[in-house]
Amino acid sequence: MSDRSLHIVSFDVPYPPNYGGVIDVYYKLKALHKQGVRIILHVIEYPGRNRAPELEEFCEKVYYYPRVCGLKSALSLIPYIVISRRSEEMMANLLKDNHPILFEGLHSCYYIDDHRLTNRKLIYRESNIEHQYYFNLFKSERSVAKKIYFLVESFKLLLFQKQLKHAGLMLVVSECDTAYLRERFPGNDVRYLPSFHINEEIDVLEGSGEYALYHGNIEVPENEAAAAFLINKVFAGTHHKLVIAGMNPPARIKEMAAAHHNISIIANPGDEEMFDLIRKAHVNILVTFQATGLKLKLLNTLYNGRFCLVNKAMLNGTGLDPVCITAETPAEFRGMLDQLFAKEFSHDDASLREDLLKSKFSNELNARKLIDAVFGS
Repeated sequence: MSDRSLHIVSFDVPYPPNYGGVIDVYYKLKALHKQGVRIILHVIEYPGRNRAPELEEFCEKVYYYPRVCGLKSALSLIPYIVISRRSEEMMANLLKDNHPILFEGLHSCYYIDDHRLTNRKLIYRESNIEHQYYFNLFKSERSVAKKIYFLVESFKLLLFQKQLKHAGLMLVVSECDTAYLRERFPGNDVRYLPSFHINEEIDVLEGSGEYALYHGNIEVPENEAAAAFLINKVFAGTHHKLVIAGMNPPARIKEMAAAHHNISIIANPGDEEMFDLIRKAHVNILVTFQATGLKLKLLNTLYNGRFCLVNKAMLNGTGLDPVCITAETPAEFRGMLDQLFAKEFSHDDASLREDLLKSKFSNELNARKLIDAVFGS
């Protein structure tokens, strides 16, 4: 293993691992280190997240570079999330050796077409089909200024996507996104590799709970729209209790919830409180209008919560259909809630889930697949 060295370019400081993208990066670092890979980590710093000495436990070296924000970056034809993560200092550090380079997300791919890297093994780690993601943000955003930004950025991301042809290897988080990238880049090695995550073992309470839970970062337009859908279309007028828990719920979501005696909001719960809410809920209900990527909160829920009720977009080629219950319309959601609250979560339910998660979503298994893809067996 001593010759297995890998550069990883991260779009943000991957500690603490408290939101989707950095969760995948952090637990990937941890799993690769455990397998003996020497990691040189390059971090594009983002305002509000501090440098993390904790990363040095898993990395031979950690470099930090400031994000290049401002009007000049915004006016470029290159997407803002990409051009603002350029650094010639980073390029100089990447050129110190010939190790493979893994670019985390399209955000970090500014140099993926740079002629100085022509003879290097370049790996793209996909987390979303970004132009689709930004177009859906455009559709769900309420602010006119932000809608314009998301629409323009979506167009730029679609144009920039062609640069991924320079990635000899693509590691993709969902089967649907894998099919999409294989169709558009038939000459590239595109492989399905699910997200890395915090969970090691299934830890689910059997029996019953008293409420349904929706959780997420509620200030994100996608999650705000999902919370509003659940309040107004699903739980309004029913006797089932809904708890909405997550970061920075907007005032309008709080006002919507306050109009219903069976709906409550828990703003900015700590990790332990959120974990407790997931475990004690009878139904974890997850809705998305973004059919891209793999929602890590879905994985976390399946490892720790009872019944998981979702719409089909939440599954998005994850292969998790057998361990989730699906609904699409408000009437279907209400019907499934009636059925689920009438029964207990059983040992057999937990066993089916455990078999599936161990076979596809084990961090150790997927770290070995990544190593084989990058370095060969």
